[in-house]
Amino acid sequence: MACVRKRRGKWVIDFYDQFGKRHWETVGTNKKEAEEKLATRLLEISSSTFNPGKGMVVFSELALAWFQNHAKVNVRPNTCYTYQGHLNKHLIPFFGQMKVIKITPAIIDRFKTQKLRENLDRQTINKILVTLSSIFRYAVRNRFVRHNIMKDVDKLSTFLKEKDGGRFEEMNILTPEEINLLLEHTAPKHRPLILTAILTGMRQSELLALMWDDIDWNDKQIYVRRMVYRGKFYEPKSKKSKRKIDMTPILMSELKKWKLACPLSEHNLVFPTLEGNPMNPANLRTRIFEPALRRAGLRKIRFHDLRHTFASLLIYQGEHPKYIQAQMGHSSINVTMDVYGHLMEKVNVKATCRLDATLFGASGSRMVATEENKESLP
Repeated sequence: MACVRKRRGKWVIDFYDQFGKRHWETVGTNKKEAEEKLATRLLEISSSTFNPGKGMVVFSELALAWFQNHAKVNVRPNTCYTYQGHLNKHLIPFFGQMKVIKITPAIIDRFKTQKLRENLDRQTINKILVTLSSIFRYAVRNRFVRHNIMKDVDKLSTFLKEKDGGRFEEMNILTPEEINLLLEHTAPKHRPLILTAILTGMRQSELLALMWDDIDWNDKQIYVRRMVYRGKFYEPKSKKSKRKIDMTPILMSELKKWKLACPLSEHNLVFPTLEGNPMNPANLRTRIFEPALRRAGLRKIRFHDLRHTFASLLIYQGEHPKYIQAQMGHSSINVTMDVYGHLMEKVNVKATCRLDATLFGASGSRMVATEENKESLP
């Protein structure tokens, strides 16, 4: 408990800061002045603006304050769970007792190098860096540091060099042949779920929250209106995540058949458990998706890679980036370009061939013939 007390003829305020650390401050010989000082300190602590001294706060204290006062208050439960994992597994073990003011971009680069040596996925490392950046923004707002050093830190490239000099991205994209293999080796009762994931690009949390009322059979569209996390329904990830996705004729036909066999559920879910509850993502992965991959003889990929596969199919058939953004529910076109721009580069190469075909015929024979005629003239 915070209090004022007299020690050696002077009034002292005794209190705990937002990190749980105890502080004593000698004020003077005036009790009222000490009480006012204590009230000021408590107000600073309640607003997380109390700074116990430049360089005094260590990373673990800052991170826990950020988690309690920012993450738990402002982000969704599933995101909060991810942040907690980043803190406990990666950030606090590495930065824990370092003074926040002493952390530099060079130290963060060492952190990235260590995680790469631990064979951590590059995209995962980049997500951890996003968490770290949020922590430092919190530190700047609350005057623990003057500058967000994460502005001087580069994310890892998600492109890795191959031996032949090419490059590949860590997302695993299925080819049309592999998609058909996967569907052939998926149990019939689970095939509609996998097919919907491939042909809509829905996030797993959106797919498992899909209800029959979200399907517009007349306009052939699926409306994404919610996500599910640990059995509870929430608003989608962002405003743009609320979207409508066009259904292919095959998907529409499969879903109509599935509706007749679908287990009943209180929430009218499209893909419930036999008991009618939202499906557990871990069970979807370990009992349905991964066994189907093994039976098909395919490499192990994440369920989320079906979302990447959907995007790649749209790109390879030449769909406009804005259409892809809308179907994927990306917050901006920049997100779409950042994630899939390298795939679009490959498609753009073919544009030069299409230009020749448009102007000079499929094989460019007219142009060639014209040039030959010119050469034969005296």
